[in-house]
Amino acid sequence: MTSPPLGRLGSGLAADTPPEQRPGALDPDHELLPRAATRRALVDSRPIGAWILAGPALVVALWAAGSATGIIPDTVLSAPWTVVNTAWHLALDGSLWSNIWASAQRAIVGGVLGVSLAVVLALLSGLTRPGEALIDGTVTIYRAIPALALLPLFIVWFGIGEEMKIVLITLAVATPVYLNTHAGLRGIDRKYVELAETVGLSRAGFVRHIAIPGALPGFFTGLRLGATVAWLALVVVEQVGASDGIGYLMYKARLYGLTDVIVVGLAVYALLGFGTDLLVRFSARKALSWQSTLAH
Repeated sequence: MTSPPLGRLGSGLAADTPPEQRPGALDPDHELLPRAATRRALVDSRPIGAWILAGPALVVALWAAGSATGIIPDTVLSAPWTVVNTAWHLALDGSLWSNIWASAQRAIVGGVLGVSLAVVLALLSGLTRPGEALIDGTVTIYRAIPALALLPLFIVWFGIGEEMKIVLITLAVATPVYLNTHAGLRGIDRKYVELAETVGLSRAGFVRHIAIPGALPGFFTGLRLGATVAWLALVVVEQVGASDGIGYLMYKARLYGLTDVIVVGLAVYALLGFGTDLLVRFSARKALSWQSTLAH
């Protein structure tokens, strides 16, 4: 009996043998799955939680170490324990709380007005060509002018009262919110516009169901920047003709060389800004829970 040709043996093996039993075949249950299971994640997306305080805690620890060892003299920067003791006494006599409340009122009023103005302008500029022609270039010109350069002009227009302070804070907050919201609107994929036209959405429906959700990520980015800018603007406006506020407290401390009181004011601004940023980030996570991103 003659043996079958080699080619026929190969073809017979290929036809009759199941794929997973062929020589050299990979066993998916033995090879591929374990490798995929042990593959390291490219990005760590675990919630950061309280670890967000690690950076500020490290800064305070370095500050304390520098003060304790004499590397940072008290004449340059008061020690953390000195600042805490000063803040405690200011809190006991009520001056710290009254000044914080005065600053918070200005920041809240200016912030609400700034965000409202920015959203209206961004919608007009982002969704209409005439609006973009009239608004976007104007905002770009304003953004190119330093805020401190406008302060003398605002004092001439509004005086040194509360109006000047609120106007400056409003414009300072509105600029980053407008820029990021406008960018979010202009970045909406055109296919969603075509889909809205196909299903017959009205302009109001388009704004509600497509434009606003599409611009929300940019809006919250601008809101984070705007919240920080609001407290930065207070440092400037509360040292010009103010009779209360954290900036006014720091201004008086500078006149008498009270470094510890100045640092208390800076620490209050830092805590207020950090707390506001955490609040905005929490709101953003809730509002953008439908997104599948690294932040969620």
